[in-house]
Amino acid sequence: MQPPAAKTIPHSFEHLGFTFDDPYAWLQDKTNPEVIAYLEAENAYAKASLAHTAALQEMLYQEMVGRIKESDDTYPAKRGEYFYYSRTEAGKQYRIFCRKQGENGAEEVLVDENALAEGRAYCRVTTVEPSPDQRLIAVAVDLIGNWEYTIFVKDTVTGETLFERGPNCDPEFGWANDNKTFFYLLNDSAHRAFQVIRHVLGSDEEAVVYQEDDGAFYLGVERSRSGKYFFIHSGSMSATEVRYLSTDDPVGEWQVIAPRRAWIEYYVQHHGDRFLIRTNEDAQNFKLMQAPVSAPSRGNWREIVPHREDTYLQAVDVFADFLVLHERRDGLLERRISAPDGVTDIRYIPFPEPVYTLGPQPNLEWETHQFRFLYMSPVTPQSTIDYDMQTGEWIVRKQVEIPSGYDPSQYQCARVFATSHDGTRVPISLVHKKGLKLDGKNPTLLYGYGSYGYASEASFDTKRFSLIDRGFVYAIAHIRGGSEMGRAWYDNGRLMHKKNTFLDFIAAAEFLIADGITSPEYLGMMGGSAGGLLVTAVANMRPDLFKAVVALVPFTNVITAMLDPTLPLTLPEYDQWGNPNEPEPFAYMRSYSPYDNIEAKAYPHMYIRAGLNDLQVPFWDPAKYAARLRACKTDANRLTLITNMGSGHAGSSGRYDHLREDAEAYAFLIDTLGAG
Repeated sequence: MQPPAAKTIPHSFEHLGFTFDDPYAWLQDKTNPEVIAYLEAENAYAKASLAHTAALQEMLYQEMVGRIKESDDTYPAKRGEYFYYSRTEAGKQYRIFCRKQGENGAEEVLVDENALAEGRAYCRVTTVEPSPDQRLIAVAVDLIGNWEYTIFVKDTVTGETLFERGPNCDPEFGWANDNKTFFYLLNDSAHRAFQVIRHVLGSDEEAVVYQEDDGAFYLGVERSRSGKYFFIHSGSMSATEVRYLSTDDPVGEWQVIAPRRAWIEYYVQHHGDRFLIRTNEDAQNFKLMQAPVSAPSRGNWREIVPHREDTYLQAVDVFADFLVLHERRDGLLERRISAPDGVTDIRYIPFPEPVYTLGPQPNLEWETHQFRFLYMSPVTPQSTIDYDMQTGEWIVRKQVEIPSGYDPSQYQCARVFATSHDGTRVPISLVHKKGLKLDGKNPTLLYGYGSYGYASEASFDTKRFSLIDRGFVYAIAHIRGGSEMGRAWYDNGRLMHKKNTFLDFIAAAEFLIADGITSPEYLGMMGGSAGGLLVTAVANMRPDLFKAVVALVPFTNVITAMLDPTLPLTLPEYDQWGNPNEPEPFAYMRSYSPYDNIEAKAYPHMYIRAGLNDLQVPFWDPAKYAARLRACKTDANRLTLITNMGSGHAGSSGRYDHLREDAEAYAFLIDTLGAG
């Protein structure tokens, strides 16, 4: 079967002296039936080109299903007298959100995601937030896949829905102590949270309490763990501003803690008569300050934990009797426990492996000595841990079970370093079967992200073992643009330093080849979203290093997207990529934008996935990239574009459907890299 022919309608535009010819601009019109027909033709072509892997896909899918406990539940999180958890049932795609009154109480179903999903292509519940008296619950659900939410409030006693609004909402809530007033977020036409709305149940009373008019800033609203204050967070990718209000006075006047300043971030928590403030002002890796609640302006901030060159302060958890600092040092996450003053009784949680990562868990109680978190490593399944902040006791509450069987002693992980173009040492995490002969012929998948300061953690993923058990080496490149090695690692991988991200990844690939782990004939790369930008940019720069590419919802049209202010991420991301209306950033962005740098040359095998309802990376971005690449490339390698016609950025919402997508991508890699 031949690939669908691209309809080339000349489209040119000029910007800052550059003239662009974009023959695939017509694909940006979702309402055009020809566009839908084109996407469906691409899907049909992809299905045909992957048909010979159908049996392998089914085998992989069954393996992946076999590694999950289909009927399972999360370990309950205590809030007052209730214990909250979610569970799944075998054969059902979605979660059921529940609680019990007391550890041994009868189960009460709060939200059945399966029922909400009936008749829909997509469903994802993001928030289930009880009122302070826990009679009411506020729920946020995305029913399209575009990360815009419908919110509703339900009475758990009567079952009555008391409020519903959407789908143009954000999923955050803040309940007042009167149990009838709450705050929620409304999105603007660019799908940006820009208004905080106060609503009073049982009345028509509703008011906009704050509106953010700067298109580069998003809003967030939350209730402090102490239950004493609300916070409105207004933030861009380079600056923040926080307002506060007593939860006892929801109709009161919101107060600004400190006016926003360019390139200054600060984040606020509450404890007693003070606010705790994490900030990067004169502190690239952040420091911890405090200010009296009665006068929290910047002039009254006093330092608690100073800036440290070797330690990145990423977040703060505040409890009645303890303070937990989330830190990163030497590429690894740490948790620093102290008294609430931040300077006495300091100790660090010890971790049992040299390579590991941590994840969040609900810590809903204010007065508690238990700190809950997730622990895992590339070979240790995800575990829910309660750490006793008084005694230092480590309690494993639950570890992910793998019903088909798993022996961690059969695998090994390591951390190695590549040297990038400017001499920077770039960490790489490796996991493979123990005893694997590293002779340059091992199929290897190199994964990367490298944007927004998000670290690519050395986590545990049961799906990966369908590759590893077939002789793959799984490698994670901890490249600049993330925060693995501190905040400077992020800053040196964005704006006019963005190419460091790509060059670090190339250095990682070159290391794997030079060290005899793999060779270009057996090396694949994978990235999604901004990680899709990474792998498609690298495919332009060094296609000779790779045999196969998996690009999931890839951001490839950097120039087109960043010149369109109607897209939700454009204005906020000027601080990530640069403002294309300024000559120097524009020229730099254009020099690496994957779509704009496709050339007539050989490319690796390409597997590209998109979502029709995606607002973060619109469907047309990967569609245009695939069309131009198909027209330009000189090789006979496979190029498949698969658009999920009922989902958005995250792919299918149903857990079994999502595994089908993963099995398809893995089958592509196994097939093209020649694994057994």
